[in-house]
Amino acid sequence: MSNPTAAILVIGDEILSGRTRDANAHHLAGELAAKGIDLKEVRVVSDDTAAIVAAVNALRERYDHLFTSGGIGPTHDDITADAVAVAFGLPLGVREDARDILARHYARMGTDLNEARLRMARIPEGAVLIDNPISAAPGFSMANVHVMAGVPNIFQAMVASLLPRLTGGEPLLSQTLRIERGEGAIAKPLADLAQEFGDLSFGSYPFVQNGAYGTNIVVRGTDATRIDAAMARLAVIAAQ
Repeated sequence: MSNPTAAILVIGDEILSGRTRDANAHHLAGELAAKGIDLKEVRVVSDDTAAIVAAVNALRERYDHLFTSGGIGPTHDDITADAVAVAFGLPLGVREDARDILARHYARMGTDLNEARLRMARIPEGAVLIDNPISAAPGFSMANVHVMAGVPNIFQAMVASLLPRLTGGEPLLSQTLRIERGEGAIAKPLADLAQEFGDLSFGSYPFVQNGAYGTNIVVRGTDATRIDAAMARLAVIAAQ
């Protein structure tokens, strides 16, 4: 049986403007590979309700899971919760359990739970909260859509809270071989090997170092024995 599939929707003008470099898709890809959930698509959209709604509806229909990153903070441009509620056609309001989490957190800090901070307790009706051990403000899961913060350390903590309750498949394994030749020199034998090992994925990633061309070949799959066999054959190709 094939592994569950997933996409991540990265939300924020700061990503598209180049001001902020996204780290969350990279982190999630590694965590999902270990869980046996295949990340199939990464999409980035601006802080625009219509764009978020369209992307959420498209991706949640196409994949088993959709993870979102960004737009659930206390400011006016944090509109992800609003957009997800619109996508599902559900009301959005302050949830008492989310309010209690925030109230306890800000009481410990000696800070008021003001109107802006209370925005982070607005949750679509019927959603399940995702724990946030860093800054308390929860994410949430609505059906197969998992809504999380954009700040990398908070996103990572939310992923760690969420993944144990998701069902995965076979973990994705990989091995890499560095070949001191350009892609053109190994393309034909590599294509033949990929055809022979059709159950595995072969990625070719060229580099230039000190003026010389080389290629990193990455072999991915769920069967360690098959990967070992492919790597042995690949070593012979590299030595020719």
